[in-house]
Amino acid sequence: MADTGVGRQVQVVPSEDGELHVPADIARLLGRNAEVEVGPGTVVTLRPARGPAQPAIGPAQDQQPELAATAILEVSHLSVAYGSKKAVDDVSFQVFQGEIFGLLGPNGAGKTSTLSSIEGLIKPRSGSVLLDGFDVQRHPLEAKARMGVQLQATSFQDQLTIRQVVRLYAGLYGVTLSDLDIDEQLQVIGLAGEAAKPFKQLSGGQQQRLALYIAVIHEPALLLLDEPTAGLDPQSRRQLWGRIEDIRKKGGSILLTTHSMEEAQAVCDRVSIIDHGQLLTTERPLDLIDKHRDDPRVRAVAHGDVTLEDVFIGLTGSEVRD
Repeated sequence: MADTGVGRQVQVVPSEDGELHVPADIARLLGRNAEVEVGPGTVVTLRPARGPAQPAIGPAQDQQPELAATAILEVSHLSVAYGSKKAVDDVSFQVFQGEIFGLLGPNGAGKTSTLSSIEGLIKPRSGSVLLDGFDVQRHPLEAKARMGVQLQATSFQDQLTIRQVVRLYAGLYGVTLSDLDIDEQLQVIGLAGEAAKPFKQLSGGQQQRLALYIAVIHEPALLLLDEPTAGLDPQSRRQLWGRIEDIRKKGGSILLTTHSMEEAQAVCDRVSIIDHGQLLTTERPLDLIDKHRDDPRVRAVAHGDVTLEDVFIGLTGSEVRD
């Protein structure tokens, strides 16, 4: 992950006017969203500016930790079209440092086109995508070096061993790993002693854990997850989310898509709902529920207490999408 200077202590010398000036390289790393805590003497500690509190992951959403106000991803007025068909229509949202952000929508709503634009796989008709300050279209190499991607179904070369897969992708990102480094990381993700096993012999849950490790092997600023827990049993799903939470605690940011509204309600700090290519709303899950609790469309589909799934169906409709 790119060095942000957060938590760094810097010795500075007062200028003639008596003010303390932060070195230019540190100021550039932090950008405009910076706070400087002045300690004894001329030691200053650089910290990220803080935004509004956000819900925590998992059941304890009543505890709302603060998130840094630094936007790792900025999607601005994004529009994507395939011929005369507009798949994404003027979509804008941000993902902040240390945030788990959910992009939710029915099939055909525009999620995949939005993700493909963020990944730099397609060129939007208009708008821009900035990842850690780099325009995805103008500076694709710099932007892609700062993202990790885990797809719903990731397939590596079947005949390669796990160790060979790890070395291959580490090499692509310029990451040097010893055999000991690999063995230690495989133990962390529950694949201890499996380094010599061919990829094709792994179970579905093991493949997803390996895919997540590969996606973050270069410590990306943003991790993109497309249906990361689809088809996993409850134990594998919980373990995967534990790993994702560890990534967030280290300052990583996560953008995910999922059709499980229960999962999105439990793990996402904020969610955006997209339908017919347009962004309908962006809220914290609990705020979104409170906002639409008395919406007639939501009440019509709710059974008991209103959930995020009730709000989602109320806003996007009950018809099945292909």
